[in-house]
Amino acid sequence: MAKKKQGYDFEQSLTNLEQLVEQMESGELSLEKALETFEQGIQLTRQCQTMLNEAEQKVQLLVGNNGSIESQPFNTEDPED
Repeated sequence: MAKKKQGYDFEQSLTNLEQLVEQMESGELSLEKALETFEQGIQLTRQCQTMLNEAEQKVQLLVGNNGSIESQPFNTEDPED
């Protein structure tokens, strides 16, 4: 089973992001709520991008060994931390 990062998985994060976009597109949010929603959306976007980058790195490691399948660990630490 895939490892979940901070209790979220990619699909749940993407679903949450889609819901935020729908809220903003409705035009019914106050400016303050719209900005808050936008900030949450940016955070979810970054989280999804990080998960996609990690998955891409893993795929590259798996297929990048002259065609043989070999799993290797890679650094998942955020360089900004």
